[in-house]
Amino acid sequence: MKMGHRIYIDTSVFGGVFDPEFESASKIFISELLSSRFLLVTSEVVKAEIDLSPQNVKELFGSLALRGEVVTVDESALRLMDAYIRSGIVGKRSRNDALHVALATIAQCSIIVSWNFKHIVNYKKIPLYNAVNLVNGYSTIQIHSPYEVVL
Repeated sequence: MKMGHRIYIDTSVFGGVFDPEFESASKIFISELLSSRFLLVTSEVVKAEIDLSPQNVKELFGSLALRGEVVTVDESALRLMDAYIRSGIVGKRSRNDALHVALATIAQCSIIVSWNFKHIVNYKKIPLYNAVNLVNGYSTIQIHSPYEVVL
């Protein structure tokens, strides 16, 4: 990876630091982030989800969010999210997952990093997200777990 990649991090990565299953790779990823290997991009959607998390996750997010860009939800993100849902990639109940992908795409991130294997880091869904992106005039985006990014 080149230095300076814009990487969108969803809520699961912050929580993963405190989850025994995901702790090791999450901590390595966060240390890479702190070494300025990546440019952190997150969103007000992540912040809203973090607000419902335990205090240690809130504190980690608070310290890292200051180092990056927090993107806001706008009309273009909502339209792209709706396109994902209309295409059947995810259902309406998973709109925040679709919104994470839309926000990262519109913010021109190279990669989304997530532990959400059901709706985001899913080998069946990634090409579908990218097909919808292309049809709607956006670039494709890579989607990986923290483990894949720090290998």
